[in-house]
Amino acid sequence: MSNEVLVKVENVSKKFCKDLKTSLWYGVKDLVSGLKGNKQERKLRPKEFWAVKDISFELRRGECLGLIGHNGAGKSTLLKILNGLINPDAGKVTMKGRVGALIELGAGFNPILTGRENIYNNGAILGFTRQEIDAKMKAIIEFSELEEFLDMPVRNYSSGMKVRLGFAVAAQMEPDVLIIDEVLAVGDLGFILKCFKQIDRILPHTAIIFVSHNMPMVSRICTQIILMEKGQSKFQGEDVSKAIDLYYTRFANNESNVVFDDGSLKLEQVEIPDASYLEGIPQVPWGETLKLKFRFSIKRPMNVPFFGINILDKEQRPVAVLKRNPENSDLEIKDGVLEFIAIHKHLQLSKGLYSINISVSEFVRNNPVLRINSILSFQVNYEEEIWPPFLLQSEFKAVNNSVKSIK
Repeated sequence: MSNEVLVKVENVSKKFCKDLKTSLWYGVKDLVSGLKGNKQERKLRPKEFWAVKDISFELRRGECLGLIGHNGAGKSTLLKILNGLINPDAGKVTMKGRVGALIELGAGFNPILTGRENIYNNGAILGFTRQEIDAKMKAIIEFSELEEFLDMPVRNYSSGMKVRLGFAVAAQMEPDVLIIDEVLAVGDLGFILKCFKQIDRILPHTAIIFVSHNMPMVSRICTQIILMEKGQSKFQGEDVSKAIDLYYTRFANNESNVVFDDGSLKLEQVEIPDASYLEGIPQVPWGETLKLKFRFSIKRPMNVPFFGINILDKEQRPVAVLKRNPENSDLEIKDGVLEFIAIHKHLQLSKGLYSINISVSEFVRNNPVLRINSILSFQVNYEEEIWPPFLLQSEFKAVNNSVKSIK
């Protein structure tokens, strides 16, 4: 793998104005100032804000940089600067070699031209001759699986078809630098898996900049990462899993969402007793006991209900449910208060952030009483980043029956 730096970004910043008329006026003033050589590139004026602020990194062949952050963090603006669609107000971008980009759905396609004609157009933009494009044409058509639609105008393509064609061109042409925005989220699962196999194939010869809200995808291919927030780098480095943890932590403190409430009882408190905290999130080591302490105030006479406690992963997918309390349990209501601890021993959820949903129902008729989503978030700690939801305890037995425990 070559140590040649293909992408070098030095203190790049870009500001925008919230008001159109003011923005046009500033544009005129900047044009005049630029002619006079008096640039005020690093000062904000009224109604301006930094979309990107002081971002720097280097990317070599064989490396993949992940850009993550919530909507509006500045990722797409940075990509447009890298692709040359807009100029930075300050800083410098150096790109070497051929650059392919998938930064917007359908970007780079002429809608009135056919898919075949757009392949030639995109190849020419990347700097390939017609003969080179002809040599790649069969591979592009086979990868896109659009042979029967190739002579149809692109304006009649579905969003998934545009993604197929765009990625096929960008990947099969094997540019030196490949920029991929969230467009892969549009494709079907089969094509997405096909795209990642292609990325694995070309990565040793290409520098890739990858933007996605799908953290398993980011973890799978990225060798370094930048977590952006309000245009700035909140975390940057090779510790991809740490950046992903920070990304998820940002969404962990949302207010609870009451889905249903008949007024019978109120959740006063939920906590993990004796847990340590990191940035306000309870920490539970893998393999230890998970304890959830609840306190409810009872608003009307009632028997002890049963409690459904669901655990959701960082993508808000349900991954587990605790076995509900039996009708003959020792739980009881005292002085209008119901307190209890739900216990799960030997926690084998894999490393990551999880949230708790709770539903309360009557035992006799199973009538719903209360349902609340995201009442609590907690972090499972383990030294390795594991993307499947469970890391199961196991033993390896040799022929002589000696046992090696995997911890």
